[in-house]
Amino acid sequence: MEHIPGRVKFLVCVDASEECKAALKFACMRAKNSNGLVLILYVVEPNDVQHFAGVEKVMEREAYEEAERVLSELQKETFQEFSIEIEKQISYGYKYTSIVNLINEDKTISILVLGAAPEGKGTNELINKFSTGLTNSIHIPLTIVPGNLNNNELKKIT
Repeated sequence: MEHIPGRVKFLVCVDASEECKAALKFACMRAKNSNGLVLILYVVEPNDVQHFAGVEKVMEREAYEEAERVLSELQKETFQEFSIEIEKQISYGYKYTSIVNLINEDKTISILVLGAAPEGKGTNELINKFSTGLTNSIHIPLTIVPGNLNNNELKKIT
């Protein structure tokens, strides 16, 4: 599927953090104002600690259940607040690679939106990877949303 001119599709990589919620609100506000679409991606990252096969399978299943719970909650909250349907997707792997692969596969994605953790909280490793290798990895704009913006501040910029 190819990009449809005038139809913007925002990709937001999410988890349960506040900065991801701010990024999602930004994308939803922009999508609502531009008749666009929103796709939320939750990446289940592999556990670097080696366990017995049975333990690893249980941990993986629990991670997928958590991903499904977070995505369903975000989908419900955004529909209640913005009255728009959003797509959701779960991927297994590392965030950076999963995002790049999805963007390269889904040519309808127009803008990647990431939330930045306020200084001293969380990590912004993903943002650092995209901002240093942006032109080598993806062919769309990257929007970084400060995670401490409130609804009024978000409305001003959308």
